[in-house]
Amino acid sequence: MIHVENLCKDFYSNKKYEGFGGAIKSLFSNEKIVKRAIDDVNFHILEGEIAGYIGLNGAGKSTTIKIMTGLMTPTSGKCIVNGLEPYKNRKMHTKNIGVVFGQRTQLWWDLPVSESFSILKRIYDIPDERFKQTFSELKEVLDLEEFYLTPVRNLSLGQRMRADLAAALLHNPKIIFLDEPTIGLDIIVKSKIRESIKRINELKKTTVLLTTHDLDDIEQLCNKIIIIDKGKIIYNGTLNEIKDKYAIYRKVIFQIKEQKNLNFNEIFKIDFKDLTFVETTNNLEIKFNRATIQVQELVNFVMQNYNVKDITIQEPQMEDIIKEIYSN
Repeated sequence: MIHVENLCKDFYSNKKYEGFGGAIKSLFSNEKIVKRAIDDVNFHILEGEIAGYIGLNGAGKSTTIKIMTGLMTPTSGKCIVNGLEPYKNRKMHTKNIGVVFGQRTQLWWDLPVSESFSILKRIYDIPDERFKQTFSELKEVLDLEEFYLTPVRNLSLGQRMRADLAAALLHNPKIIFLDEPTIGLDIIVKSKIRESIKRINELKKTTVLLTTHDLDDIEQLCNKIIIIDKGKIIYNGTLNEIKDKYAIYRKVIFQIKEQKNLNFNEIFKIDFKDLTFVETTNNLEIKFNRATIQVQELVNFVMQNYNVKDITIQEPQMEDIIKEIYSN
């Protein structure tokens, strides 16, 4: 569905010089500075996949999205979206994609949501019957009934985001690009948006490319993750693969009734790199490498040697995994 091969994008700017003399020199100099925003980017997204495209600010996410949506032309390389090169076939390409930007809207501010949808129906030349059917499905999935006749300016952020998502899906696009779709939303509304995206993906088999800084979005929605840093892809794989590769440590916390100060490294003959522990009067906290020791073995030993009141096993959070990748 989306094929990106050896994609590069360079931006050119005039070289600046310091001081007053430098300012004068800049006026007459033709010297250019080249900044490579994306550098030899390669990835593939299959039909029906929900892929997360993540990275720090300035990593190259927005530039890639602009090329895939046809807003920008690459310096070199190839980008094929649903069989088309977006920047060469913009009109045809836009009929097959939907775009939602978290801080922007494609709705008309002073018009009711219903009128915005009617305008979009004409823009995309959607037949009446298909529009009625699609809107009926979206109305149910996104729960639009309560604010369908309300002017856009009077909508809450969560309502506007649901309306924007519906607007991007009215013409039944095969691919939808979501840029920070849950930014600024509260927990309940975020959950509704995520569930809506899941249902739309299941109902329509819509391919979704999601860029976000909210790693809960990634964990709950995506089956594929692409991480970009300084214009280069540093990870491309499934959610399970990234956890298997980078989430190698687990943490077990025991609530205990008495302190015994046992040395777990000596007992299990494991180096401190693979097992660290902190014991206090009420708690025993053990962090261990799951490839070196089994959690069941650890729990059994502690249960046999301590009076345990409660056990908590903590899995690594996606945020910690991403930090680990960047630190390496």
